[in-house]
Amino acid sequence: MAPTRHALRLAAQSRHTAARLAGTKRGTSSNFLSFSANSTARRGFTSSPSSLASSVTPATSIAAAAAGLALGGGLIAYNMAVEEPIRCDTPTLAERDEQTRRDNNGTVNEQSPMRLRMEKFIKEQQQAIIKGLAEIENSGGVATVGGAVEGKGDRPARTFRQDEWRRKEGGGGITCVMQDGVVFEKAGVGVSVVYGKLPKAGILRMRANHRNLGGAGSDADLPESLEFFAAGLSLVVHPRNPMAPTVHLNYRYFETANPDGTPSGGADGTGAWWFGGGADLTPSYLFDEDAIHFHRTLKDVCDRHSKSYWPRFKKWCDEYFYNKHRFESRGVGGIFFDDLDEASGGAPGEGPADKESLFSFVQDGLRAFLPSYAPIIARRKDMPFTDAEKEWQQIRRGRYVEFNLVHDRGTAFGLNTPGPRVESILMSLPLTASWKYMYEPAPKSREQRLVDVLRNPREWV
Repeated sequence: MAPTRHALRLAAQSRHTAARLAGTKRGTSSNFLSFSANSTARRGFTSSPSSLASSVTPATSIAAAAAGLALGGGLIAYNMAVEEPIRCDTPTLAERDEQTRRDNNGTVNEQSPMRLRMEKFIKEQQQAIIKGLAEIENSGGVATVGGAVEGKGDRPARTFRQDEWRRKEGGGGITCVMQDGVVFEKAGVGVSVVYGKLPKAGILRMRANHRNLGGAGSDADLPESLEFFAAGLSLVVHPRNPMAPTVHLNYRYFETANPDGTPSGGADGTGAWWFGGGADLTPSYLFDEDAIHFHRTLKDVCDRHSKSYWPRFKKWCDEYFYNKHRFESRGVGGIFFDDLDEASGGAPGEGPADKESLFSFVQDGLRAFLPSYAPIIARRKDMPFTDAEKEWQQIRRGRYVEFNLVHDRGTAFGLNTPGPRVESILMSLPLTASWKYMYEPAPKSREQRLVDVLRNPREWV
């Protein structure tokens, strides 16, 4: 039985194709019109010869299926000789990026979307960083309580455990962790790539810094959700020796799609993108030369890109990493920035910053990690220490945990994202920490000197 004439209600841009589908003549065999679900542009249909079906789907069944899918929000094209509908709605950001990879045989270059370029860069840096940290871990002995140095002896070389994981919503990551080392009690370097839906409440919060997010209209006109992409590298290193400082670093890129599903920067300009990141040092015992070296390295990076960055981002770091309930900073600071885009990335007299220049700044900041930290850990890992000094380190780590679980926005965002990988989000927590009731360091002690600096941040360079 030949199919009867149908009229499928399609979007305006597909009316011509709909007419072809509706105009199939009795007694003829039509070509199967297929649509690539992963097509980057989804500009139309491609035809291929139809395979003969053993039975022809009745017209009433086709119409019912089309109506049902239309009510579900999916624009479809339906072959008269097969039962499976083919969606032709706007591709997601994840689908676009997957198609781009296929089209370019996996190659990511300067013409690729920033989403793919950032992902490629942070994965490369992750491997470079864990290689550098593993070399330090396996470089020799480390001091123990009482001043003895424990040699490497016959212990096998320590390596990072690398766990690759995927999210069903799109994206995934690689979490690299080393723990119970002789130099590093725990070190974690994680990469996360997340595709998801930003709910209306999230759009409202982010519009405070990105007014065009979700459209130029009022808050009441916002869509119920927007696609987003987030990619970042985060690391935390907790050394075993209390004379060696903990270090934290994070660099990230965030992008939302436009309300119509097209990538940010499309014709209507209602999507948004920005970079964020920074690095900070958290010692248990303060050595001025360590703080100076760390800050100078970061200042050099900032100054190469904008003279305004260092004073802005250093102050921002001191304000962000502040344990409000303890009235003290988490550490001695570094740099911190967020929501860095064309509007906020420039400075008076410098002109606006574009995406490429900001990406270059982020790249330089991430590449500066090993030069900023490796000389410090080399100086401190073999220093002698006492039981009391180890105990102070554990108390300071307790304060570190408090900040991460109570105040850190990144931890909160990760835990509240659908399908979170909790082990990766909490990778930053130390292997050991302690809390002592009403503990106060002795007056004029080295411990008290650190607390004084945490309560009154200093300009190190």
